[in-house]
Amino acid sequence: MANMYKVKHHYSAGFIIWTIVKYFTLIFAAFMALLPIVSCVITSFKTDDEYKATNVMTLPAKWAVSNYARTFSKANMGRAFLNSGIILVCVLVLSILIGTQLAYVLNRFKFPGNTLIRNLFTFASLLPGIAMQVSVYELMTKLNFVNTMYGYIIMMCGTDVISIYIFIQYFENLPVALDESATIDGANLFQIYGKILLPLLKPAIMTSMILKGASTYNEYYCANLYLQDKKRLCTVATSLYTFTGPMGNQYNLICCGVIISMLPALILFLLAQDQIYSGIAGGAVKG
Repeated sequence: MANMYKVKHHYSAGFIIWTIVKYFTLIFAAFMALLPIVSCVITSFKTDDEYKATNVMTLPAKWAVSNYARTFSKANMGRAFLNSGIILVCVLVLSILIGTQLAYVLNRFKFPGNTLIRNLFTFASLLPGIAMQVSVYELMTKLNFVNTMYGYIIMMCGTDVISIYIFIQYFENLPVALDESATIDGANLFQIYGKILLPLLKPAIMTSMILKGASTYNEYYCANLYLQDKKRLCTVATSLYTFTGPMGNQYNLICCGVIISMLPALILFLLAQDQIYSGIAGGAVKG
């Protein structure tokens, strides 16, 4: 009995220590993640003079709520949100259609070069995107796509290798018997893809939309390079650089812009968090 008591006591002590370490790690990680956001919120309510005279965690003596209206107006964020919304919707729709159709062909049809195409996609994913911008910019210039919304959208719809592999793995879990049954019933390839297989890809599509949507919404380099008319073709990412320049940076207004740009994504996440979690879990389990 004494030995059993020692084992239970030892187990209980180890369990308590592990629980303390686990929760300490979670609290520390949450603290490190929230600290920049809290400092950004505090800074956004400071005046220019108060920001220069205090540190980032000092609460403002007078909360300058007008900074948000000033930032929204001066950075032309209304136009930026409109442009980013148009780009995001078009890129997501076209990317999902292209990616799912390509995965459908590579998975369901065996033809010479199938394996080669998959290997080329893998090789392309290893190349840094910025290293390809010289040739991409030359191509965009010759096609008159520079400084146009449609040109930027077409470029951003470029093949997303990660999403394609997610779709391929999901297709491999869908039995070919579905295609065969639909073919017997008289359905053609487009009907099989659009009416039978595409609705079953919802978890994979949700996962791909999160990855592609986040990268498109936050994309700055290509938006700044190809959308050169910053008044007419500004995006949320490029509009924040209105407050930077050789004479200094207005970090309090930049923080306002950061908070404003976070709100749509935060609201969307709160409204669709169940679908997002189920989509990620479903896309991760398949394959």
